[in-house]
Amino acid sequence: MTTRTAYTVCNLCDAICGLEVTVDGDRVAGIRGDDADPFSRGHLCPKGAALGEVQHDPDRLRAPLRRRGSRWEEIGWGEALDQAARALAHVRSTSGPDSIAVYLGNPTAHSMGATLFAIPLVRWLGTHTVFSANSVDSLPRVLVSDLLYGNQARIPVPDLDRTEHLLMLGANPVVSNGSAMTAPGVTRRLRELRARAGKLVVIDPRRTETAAIADEHHFIRPGGDAFLLLGMAHVLVTEGLVRMGRLAEWVDGVSDVERLARRFPPERVAAATGIDPAVIRRLARELAASPAAAVYGRIGTCTQEFGTLASWLIDVLNVLTGNLDRRGGAMFTTPAVDLAGLARWLGQTGSFDRWRGRASGYAEFNGELPVAGLAEELEYSGPGRVRAMLIHAGNPVLSLPNGPRIERALERLEHVIAVDFYVNETTRHAHLILPPPSPLESEHYPFIEHALAVRNTAHYAAPVLPKPPGAPDDWEILLELGVRIASRGGFAARLAAGAVGTAARALGPRGVLGALLAIGPHGWLRGLGRRGARLTLGRVEREAHGIDLGALEPRLPQVLDTADRRIRLAPRRILDDAARLESRLVELAARPGERAATPRPLLLIGRRELRSNNSWMHNSPHLVRGRERCVLLMNPHDAERRGLDTGARARVSTATGAIEVPVEITLELMPGVVSLPHGWGHGSPGARLSVASLRPGVNVNQLVDERSVDRLSGTSVLNGVPVEVSAASA
Repeated sequence: MTTRTAYTVCNLCDAICGLEVTVDGDRVAGIRGDDADPFSRGHLCPKGAALGEVQHDPDRLRAPLRRRGSRWEEIGWGEALDQAARALAHVRSTSGPDSIAVYLGNPTAHSMGATLFAIPLVRWLGTHTVFSANSVDSLPRVLVSDLLYGNQARIPVPDLDRTEHLLMLGANPVVSNGSAMTAPGVTRRLRELRARAGKLVVIDPRRTETAAIADEHHFIRPGGDAFLLLGMAHVLVTEGLVRMGRLAEWVDGVSDVERLARRFPPERVAAATGIDPAVIRRLARELAASPAAAVYGRIGTCTQEFGTLASWLIDVLNVLTGNLDRRGGAMFTTPAVDLAGLARWLGQTGSFDRWRGRASGYAEFNGELPVAGLAEELEYSGPGRVRAMLIHAGNPVLSLPNGPRIERALERLEHVIAVDFYVNETTRHAHLILPPPSPLESEHYPFIEHALAVRNTAHYAAPVLPKPPGAPDDWEILLELGVRIASRGGFAARLAAGAVGTAARALGPRGVLGALLAIGPHGWLRGLGRRGARLTLGRVEREAHGIDLGALEPRLPQVLDTADRRIRLAPRRILDDAARLESRLVELAARPGERAATPRPLLLIGRRELRSNNSWMHNSPHLVRGRERCVLLMNPHDAERRGLDTGARARVSTATGAIEVPVEITLELMPGVVSLPHGWGHGSPGARLSVASLRPGVNVNQLVDERSVDRLSGTSVLNGVPVEVSAASA
């Protein structure tokens, strides 16, 4: 056997760490962090190290599967693609395009090929019944970017390596590696922030791994982030601390924001947050006093009752303190591939409420409906009802609220086609599974992650290992489905499909990347006449460890995609939703403050695990070994009142469902709050996950009412869910 070393970039999360892979023949012999990667500098988390186990997992599919009753049979790729296209084309022609539902899972956004070809396939289908993991993850964040900056892809990120004050809410980057903030080695970066006399403040209902290394941590009542941020804005407005500096030239709506903030003094919001008014005032003053500060929030601020308001107020504080687009503040990247430009090319700049779900009534955003309405839309029995579904790289049965209802809805469909390389809890309901290559068998360029990075970087990775003979890449699966479906139309459609298919096959993702690099901010076409601006596909390919393109730089107003190149700080939709926030504040204030004799429902929050990647990495022996991690964390006071101790089993229930789970008592949870990780609940009959089934855990989403949403965006409420907890019966 011949041993060689290959360099690639991990595509499992936003951190995009460089990997050094040792290959012995056709086997992965070892994976370590790439010390020569200028961005990740050798950082590696356990998930990246487990990619070899994914590559050689005997449960991973290498050929298409067709279901015959309760058994599966392997078929060839040509037959599989023809059958899938024939089924989808028949449903579309007989019942209309909306009778085909599409679900795009989280890995879609982490695949170069799927990023470029999934949206065109959806457009080819012409369906409005489209869903993605976005609305259980980051929909409020991208909606705010669309409303304020004119493009959902314009997302400011903390200038982490130069900031002097970082206020963090609903985020745990030490574990997540920096979600919606590409920052490999984030623990080192946060410690460097403190070492240069900077300050890290974490606001979270749990003393997370990130909070443990912070200068300050403050517990907050789940769902209270918008109240806290408005209380801080009140301090800035009423104490003369609004200092926008150069931003004032490009911002509209400041007076509207100030009028709103005046109604929420810290004393009024304290009960809703659980934070003392004096602390709220100090946090605001320290934020305003810092010469380089940033406010950052993530999934915890998105997946709550007022997720859009909380996401908006993060940007409001950055604007009012003059920290947006300022060194050390919240800045816009200048990536080699302009993500906002790519969004324009794909027709994905952002749109809101162009249509609504036929059954759920939820508003569309960017061509998608919120997944909170997925089961309801699949159950719809009116004209053009859903008869077929295409699922790409997703496991909605485990990942979405009320998975059992989704399962029942899937079982009613005539055709379920999944692009996935596992038979999991969702794809076991498929009639046809089309497996893409493994991460190590595909080329990769992280479009989205580079656009969210704390430094401007570029990193292309060629496949480490060859695909199985005759197997298409993920983009080829999507392209061939689209071409075959279109070819079943009239003469013009067949002609167009043939031309598009021929051009796309010749170009491929690599060719598209070359064009995007050429016209990007660092590309040779944009750099004509600029010394050193010569970024080409060839250079990116040669630089196997990645390229550092420098620190973030101010980009306003050129970066804005609004018609007048101005920031719309007070969108009418958001101001209107503030009335709902105020009503909830009045409701909370009206509740009696004394402790009830019977314990009140506890508030459930989620959490990330370093060794877990949503639902699909639990078949790696390396990642699931060791202590049980799917446990219910409880504060000692709450556990004592319910007769529970560490190791006991608790019954956790809501009106939607009930689960039993081991308990772990810890002071890291604030009183009144419990926590469960997401992505567990394996062991379903028919799933082929031999390792995951041995340590299945429980599915926290069985407790979540799919009808509970942030009313403005339609995002599912996954944090702050009221639950009853009691000792499980023997």
